[in-house]
Amino acid sequence: MDTALKPDAATLSGPLGRSAQTRWTATPALVDMAPPTPAPRLTTLDSAPQQVRFDLGKAAIVVIDMQNDFCTKGGWVAHLGGDYDADRAPIAPLQRVLPIARQAGVPVIWVNWGNRPDLANMPPNQLHLYKPTGTGIGLGEPLPEHGAHVLEKDSWAAAVVDELAPEPNDICVDKYRISGFWDTPLDSILRNLGVRTVFFAGVNTDQCVLHTLTDANFLGYGCVLLEDCCATSSPAFCTEATVWNVKKCFGFVANSTQLADALQRDA
Repeated sequence: MDTALKPDAATLSGPLGRSAQTRWTATPALVDMAPPTPAPRLTTLDSAPQQVRFDLGKAAIVVIDMQNDFCTKGGWVAHLGGDYDADRAPIAPLQRVLPIARQAGVPVIWVNWGNRPDLANMPPNQLHLYKPTGTGIGLGEPLPEHGAHVLEKDSWAAAVVDELAPEPNDICVDKYRISGFWDTPLDSILRNLGVRTVFFAGVNTDQCVLHTLTDANFLGYGCVLLEDCCATSSPAFCTEATVWNVKKCFGFVANSTQLADALQRDA
């Protein structure tokens, strides 16, 4: 090769970081901590109590606990006699909106119970929550129908339902409490992606979804609850209270159609 055509090593740069919003670049002579970031891709969401203007390049969708144990026949909720069908309501709207989000470059993050097999980080109060009388099938124990361990990482019970199987470029985060931020890398991941606006979906609306959303609010993120992409087997007043409180204290409420429209709208 003609040496005159060889690239100058000092002018070559390598990206450091997954997101263009936060990455550095490096050469043998310089580490650039402030390379140009992408121009904002602004759109407006028809949400309540106010519309929300947000940057598509700084948004993410967090989908919580759409797992076999909660949403599938043969899972833990079904074994306990609960209404697992109620928790399946988000499947169809998520099937519609998640491909649109991915096409728009909005990361999809799955935050699911994925407990250690030895439950070494699970204190007694959390075990009691799911086995209050000390009897029955609790966290990490095999379901009698097929032996899958309740909400244990890599078990069928903890897997995302087949209808919503994560795509290769999606991000998966294991959680160990009702909030997806407690003792997990979720906050670090969102910050490294440069995310400022988070859309929340999943089950249960009044439990894991709400408490993950409130923690996000306390950490400074703009929070939007996607009402039709959430569900719960709790009484209806629990959802009503959650929606009211999100609009009053913690963020905004919209639905999958409104988000799809915003994602596809010209900036």
